[in-house]
Amino acid sequence: RAAGLSRFVARLVPQTLAAVEQSGLRGFVTSRMMDEVEKVPLAPLAAELLSALTDDRRHQKLFDEFTRVIGRFLNDEEALSAMREKIREELPSLFNLFRADAYLLKKIVASAGTLLEEVRADPDHPMRAEFDRFARTFIERLRTSKQYARRAEQLKRDFLARPEMKALAGGMWESLRQFIEQDAQAENSLIRAHLANMFVEVGRHLASDARIRADMNQGFVVALSSFVESQKSGVSKFIADQVKRWDLGQLTRLIEMNIGRDLQYIRFNGMVIGGLAGIVLYTAERLFLVN
Repeated sequence: RAAGLSRFVARLVPQTLAAVEQSGLRGFVTSRMMDEVEKVPLAPLAAELLSALTDDRRHQKLFDEFTRVIGRFLNDEEALSAMREKIREELPSLFNLFRADAYLLKKIVASAGTLLEEVRADPDHPMRAEFDRFARTFIERLRTSKQYARRAEQLKRDFLARPEMKALAGGMWESLRQFIEQDAQAENSLIRAHLANMFVEVGRHLASDARIRADMNQGFVVALSSFVESQKSGVSKFIADQVKRWDLGQLTRLIEMNIGRDLQYIRFNGMVIGGLAGIVLYTAERLFLVN
């Protein structure tokens, strides 16, 4: 029955989504999510994430990528031209006559390229150790520095206040709704398949685990007992009001339907007892009158 139950649930999905939008629940949930995100302290969270990243020196991969970016920058013609122009501005005019700017630029680029190659080739290079120290110091400041915490909180508030965030939330909802509605109507629906598997797994667990069944039964008993306790006065009043509205014919029919053969037995006994009582009274009357 899992497949049939999943189809029934899937048919309710579009109506549920429409009800969510009309009720304003979507905006309420989005607002509450933003409020909860704003309560999360960003600096300690970032420190924990970076600390996990630096385990086993995995942050060195980021350093390797940084050296590759610098290497590509040193091979870019526009970047080299800008650097040469800057060197020319700083050098005395006499040096520019001898093209000292080109010579210095060539030496700088060659030295930097050689240094970057050495860093990438040596996992224990001093620059890597310096990067390790920088990462540890930065993480510790995120954990303990009030100044870093204030900056992180201001950055988070500015980010959440941007209109792009609201537009992003709205776009995500529309995309999710469209996917769910289309999938629920598809022949090979992923939602129905997952629901069916979930129902099957729940059934298997309930069938194999007596403790869960007992806990569920106990929970049902507690819930129903609380409900009956809170509603019993209203239920009894409702029943009494209904009974008061019955006429004699309706009351007789209800008694006959619920009592059935027992009512006929009562009627027969009443007739017999009444007849015997009549005979006794008649006999007594005749005896007294004769005497």
